[in-house]
Amino acid sequence: MNTAGTIDRPLTHDPQKQAPMKPSTNEPTGSATPDVTTTGANDSRQNRTREMQLIPEALARAHMHDRLHEAHQERRALRLVAARRMQRRAERASRRARRALAMAVMQ
Repeated sequence: MNTAGTIDRPLTHDPQKQAPMKPSTNEPTGSATPDVTTTGANDSRQNRTREMQLIPEALARAHMHDRLHEAHQERRALRLVAARRMQRRAERASRRARRALAMAVMQ
């Protein structure tokens, strides 16, 4: 397959084998447009790679936040279940005590 390379992925990295840079044909010579510098492209590419390197860290941080939130919710649910269980046990003990008191008063 003989496809032309792109700026980011040239066919070859050897400058001797790359096609020479030609001025744009649809722009008049001597125009007031400044020459394109590659420093902006390199900076943006560098920022892009830095951001892309930080993506897994951000994903891991979000994942850990979600896991901590789920664990917190689960602990709250378990505390609620235990509190309801203790409340039912206390109500049963209260009913037994009332019944015992009523039996003692009746006799």
